Amino acid sequence: MRNAAALSVPCGMMRDVTQRTRRLMLLDTASLYFRAYFGVPDSVKAPDGTPVNAVRGLLDFITRLVQDHRPDDLVACMDADWRPHWRVELIPSYKAHRVAEEVPQGADAEEIPDTLSPQVPVIEAVLDALGIARVGVEAYEADDVIGTFAARATGPVDIVTGDRDLYQLVDDERGIRVLYPLKGVGTLQTTDEAWLREKYGVDGPGYVDLALLRGDPSDGLPGVPGIGEKTAAKLLDAFGDLAGIMAAVDDPKSKLTPSQRRRLDESRAYVAVAPKVVRVAGDVPLPDVDTALPREPRDPAALDDLAARWGLGGSLQRLLSTLHT
Repeated sequence: MRNAAALSVPCGMMRDVTQRTRRLMLLDTASLYFRAYFGVPDSVKAPDGTPVNAVRGLLDFITRLVQDHRPDDLVACMDADWRPHWRVELIPSYKAHRVAEEVPQGADAEEIPDTLSPQVPVIEAVLDALGIARVGVEAYEADDVIGTFAARATGPVDIVTGDRDLYQLVDDERGIRVLYPLKGVGTLQTTDEAWLREKYGVDGPGYVDLALLRGDPSDGLPGVPGIGEKTAAKLLDAFGDLAGIMAAVDDPKSKLTPSQRRRLDESRAYVAVAPKVVRVAGDVPLPDVDTALPREPRDPAALDDLAARWGLGGSLQRLLSTLHT
């Protein structure tokens, strides 16, 4: 029946339907290679003794993701700027505790383990030689690249990340979900709207309001003092959204407690700018890139050189076999 129905569709329309139903997978690449680095022993080394645990771990992650979820398109999204100046201008504490070195005329250097930072260029070179799309955009984080790809997608989207900030992109109607690694990538928490509502009482867009009220020490976001996750969820349930909560601050008849009203009132400056910092961008100027999952490596000779130099062995072979099937 499927073939018969397809044959009844005009050729041009069939191409459009095919395009709409392609499954896109977006990797929060840094999140995954950090997990690989800490999850794979540093005894995994190249022939010259250089640790390659993050490289091989990430390759194994991608293999498992492709095997289990069979995306048609895949993009390794990168942090071209892990701490964009436009976010720091709004909230100076944003990721400040993770700065290793301030760079006045450029992106600040992030504090990264000494044996991880040399592996990042290797990861990038291997992805490029494989032909897996790798996208980072100046002045934006990987989250923003992911948000823009998701906004433009015409089919279902799987976002693979260990960063809860991206829960804000969950949208059942558009088929956008977050796959959150619980253990490696063999055990993934599938985050959809039902899961968000059960866990936090909000939908995807509501997670932005919840996150900024609660704050996030790992990102240097102070939140509203005295308002934790549960209180934030209760306020959002009572007043709808952030705008409704702030309107309640000005309404003496609202059912805010005196301490909640005072703390929210004192946090007006933060609340005014935090949404722009917490919300991922959906309008990043993405480059024109082929996102189709490759079946064969783009540059076999370069890949062979990388495999030999860095001792990528079975991790690379397993990924190549999986891509070829």
